[in-house]
Amino acid sequence: MSDAAPHTTLNLDGYTPLPPGKIACIVTFLEMTERPAPLPETGDGGFTLERVTNPAPGWYRDLFRRIGEEWLWYSRLLLDDARLAAILADPAVSVNVLRRDGQDVGLMELDFRIPEEVELAFVGVVPGLVGSGAGRFMMNRALDLAFAAAPRRVHVHTCTHDHQGAIGFYMRAGFRPVRRAVEITDDPRLDGVLAPGAARHFPPL
Repeated sequence: MSDAAPHTTLNLDGYTPLPPGKIACIVTFLEMTERPAPLPETGDGGFTLERVTNPAPGWYRDLFRRIGEEWLWYSRLLLDDARLAAILADPAVSVNVLRRDGQDVGLMELDFRIPEEVELAFVGVVPGLVGSGAGRFMMNRALDLAFAAAPRRVHVHTCTHDHQGAIGFYMRAGFRPVRRAVEITDDPRLDGVLAPGAARHFPPL
């Protein structure tokens, strides 16, 4: 992610104008310290979740984009092959793919690189599966894997560019919000990282 514009001063009691080409969101950070009860599931929906060892950057980017473009996921798209491959090949980073009928339809990535912590770095499904139960299926298994490491905490963050139900979903899964921040970045649609029509709920200016 890009740093905030160097000459932008955040107004804590009103509007803060953004320079051209910049976008802003409110990021909510959530965590849990104990394994909660699993989310209710109605069968497995034909889904399987499989860990992918040393995933190819091209495969990862394609799935990442299909899941996250509408929500302005772009951080991993800024990395070149070498930097992305180094993260994905790290044994403390667990990349898992959700599959149904032989198709890759979801991504769940856990980051164990900080001792006693697990970050749910990315979790999402392709647009056609939002609300299908696929997210609950993945979240239950993500928390099983995370707490198997006996962490001090498991954490995740989301922002106002994401699906409007994201925070509620995380809270139903047992996460609690602990802090917020404002993030100002370059608009990834203006330099071709994401399609110009991505994030229809948040049009570029």
